[in-house]
Amino acid sequence: MVQVTPLGRKEIKAKDLLRQLQLEAEEQRKQKKRQNVSGLHNLDVGNNQLRELPAALADCPRLKEANFKGNQLKDKRLEKMVNSCQMKAILEYLRAGGRGKGKAESGREEARKKKREKQQRKDGVDGEQDELEEASKLLVKVLHVSENPAPLVVKASPGVKDVRAFIVCCVLKGVNLKPGNALKRFLSAQSLDVGNNQLRELPAALADCPRLKEANFKGNQLKDKRLEKMVNSCQMKAILEYLRAGGRGKGKAESGREEARKKKREKQQRKDGVDGEQDELEEASKLLVKVLHVSENPAPLVVKASPGVKDVRAFIVCCVLKGVNLKPGNALKRFLSAQTKLHEDICEKRTAATIATHDLQLIKGPLLYDVQPPEELKVTPLGRKEIKAKDLLRQLQLEAEEQRKQKKRQNVSGLHKYLQLLDGKDNYPCLVDAEGVVISFPPITNSEKTKIRKETRDLFLEVTSDTSLQICKDVMDTLILKIAELNRVTLENKEDSGSDNESDTLSGPGNLNPSQNVQPLVVEQVRVVDTDGNLKVLYPSKTDLTTVSSLLTVIR
Repeated sequence: MVQVTPLGRKEIKAKDLLRQLQLEAEEQRKQKKRQNVSGLHNLDVGNNQLRELPAALADCPRLKEANFKGNQLKDKRLEKMVNSCQMKAILEYLRAGGRGKGKAESGREEARKKKREKQQRKDGVDGEQDELEEASKLLVKVLHVSENPAPLVVKASPGVKDVRAFIVCCVLKGVNLKPGNALKRFLSAQSLDVGNNQLRELPAALADCPRLKEANFKGNQLKDKRLEKMVNSCQMKAILEYLRAGGRGKGKAESGREEARKKKREKQQRKDGVDGEQDELEEASKLLVKVLHVSENPAPLVVKASPGVKDVRAFIVCCVLKGVNLKPGNALKRFLSAQTKLHEDICEKRTAATIATHDLQLIKGPLLYDVQPPEELKVTPLGRKEIKAKDLLRQLQLEAEEQRKQKKRQNVSGLHKYLQLLDGKDNYPCLVDAEGVVISFPPITNSEKTKIRKETRDLFLEVTSDTSLQICKDVMDTLILKIAELNRVTLENKEDSGSDNESDTLSGPGNLNPSQNVQPLVVEQVRVVDTDGNLKVLYPSKTDLTTVSSLLTVIR
């Protein structure tokens, strides 16, 4: 039998030395493994034959998710926690020593506990007792679903999986927003949901929350029925304006606070050189449009788009605008001049989009947005006789050459500027009414048949583009704003009804009804569908007219 005396050790048999070295190596591997485990974030040891969980897991501060299910643990209390996925409770239980542990395991746990306490004192961290005392000051009580007689339930549809799959909700009761500026601080967020509560009125302080963009007040039985109607139709901006103006159904104390807030705002506005709130409300009341939805319209106008327009001039947006007053003085002249300026500016000289305006009473629907060969397309241009599109373009080109010779310059005016927009096209776009009459030939001209006159009250508006649908919508938004502004100018000036040659001078007060000052223009939604009836565009939709929302109040 060979005996050796290793360095730093006593004399020992070689066989026993090897066994001892193996045991020490195994212990080193275990220690190293334990150290590596401490950095775990996720752990899955489910469906194994584990009888107990190692206490070393309690020293894994980064461990957030773990699966221990499917193991036959000796500790039934621990197994119950595992089956109910109480991750935090499992770690606390292991940290406290659990049950069914041997003395050696309990000793190691005690050593770990002392080590943690020593480290906390070294780093200046408050002890566990201080943490518990601090926690006692911020208490929340959990009411379990089984104890709640009327729990709120949220159903998730399968469609959210591919969009925004995860949602977590809860109900928090007992919040006190009355003291001081508690409500204002609470509403520094951009959204608020107090739907389906027992609110009888909305606090006027909401009007002083500039960041509030989205709010849900539905499901409350508000005393103010006008306000409740705004809530149900999701008119967020109108709600805040209404509360800012004082609303209805306010008590004396609430009215007093509102009056104080109003004076404070007016003082700040004078200091900053900003117009008073009353002026803003008056301005908003003059620029009003009301949207009439397709579902509320007994005879909505529909535009069918043929497949051929895709390769020629693919995009079209239409709507009906009612309540326009073009009769007094220069109203019609200003209207046509504004349209020309829009063609030069936002339409980029008709290269981005083209506007066409028609007298609604002279249109017979449904309409067809189509393409036709130049030699077949017949149109009656404004101020001209019926002519084929091919001949019209040739005639306009000759007129353009004559203009250049007479004025001795390259620039031309009128329709002649847009002839090159149809270069290389085998087919030309057109809008055709139910009688087969071409009422629009974009981007060149409208038809004399639907020409707007001083007596016109209701308009059919169309915007077409070969660039994008969004450009059409942006141009339409701007066109409606411009018409609303012109209508306001007409009503403010109170011009007398002029003749067709339209004098530039303003007359004295006319016979306009004063109620006209607050009557909003009505925008009727128009659907553009394909030949099978499938919806392509609806204007104005909920997202339209937002680009001009700072200047135009939209009642939806």
